[in-house]
Amino acid sequence: MLDDFLTRAALAGVGLSLATGPLGSFVVWRRMAYFGDATAHAAILGVAIALATDLPIVAGTLAVALAMAFTVATLAARGWAMDTTLGVLAHSALAFGLVAVAFVPGARTDLSAWLFGDILAVSRADLAFIWGGAALVLALLAWRWQALLTATLNEDLAHASGLNPARERLILTLALAIVVAVAIKVVGALLIAAMLIIPAAAARALSRTPEGMAATATAIGAASALAGLQLSLWQDTPAGPSIITAAAAAFALSALFGRMRRA
Repeated sequence: MLDDFLTRAALAGVGLSLATGPLGSFVVWRRMAYFGDATAHAAILGVAIALATDLPIVAGTLAVALAMAFTVATLAARGWAMDTTLGVLAHSALAFGLVAVAFVPGARTDLSAWLFGDILAVSRADLAFIWGGAALVLALLAWRWQALLTATLNEDLAHASGLNPARERLILTLALAIVVAVAIKVVGALLIAAMLIIPAAAARALSRTPEGMAATATAIGAASALAGLQLSLWQDTPAGPSIITAAAAAFALSALFGRMRRA
């Protein structure tokens, strides 16, 4: 079964959705969209470092994504203006990555795959990494679910409950870096944040509980991956952007449904 590239692509999309659904819900609740964008853009620098040093792409991507995520978390804890800081870091990291790739012989032809994803080229090893990374993210979030919710709702309440909000932010930072490393092969560095945010935003109008929103976001993400792959097959469109297009359509439908329900 895994010899069929479309089957591997579908499994990769569903596996990624298992991680982006719950984590994307926290990104939406905490208004961390730009944080995710900065971490994802930094992944291109990780790709350049990995290509230049013959390291696995996953290792370079994960290392740089973690470094960026921890840098942003540290600056946030010190009271930096996050919108400007994240804007500078996100675009600077992307630019450094693109410039660095230009110095790696033979890397330019492969650059679009890392920017926009190449889910149709997912191998068995990639599939194992995607599902393993998703399982790790799910385990992290399940382990700290209630604490993360409390810290997201009110940091003073978290302190009063004996929790450390900084530690919960660190867990989200780690999960985000893992998702970036997992997702770069599927949707690419420029579209990872969209895969985190759009399904979760679509699920918000359809859910009444945090757990329900996380589950609905996962389902929307998986359905978007399958629908995007089908669109790519029918119309010969790029697979990664097609997945995000399907997710955007789901968001439009959920927004319309939410408005009708309120009316």
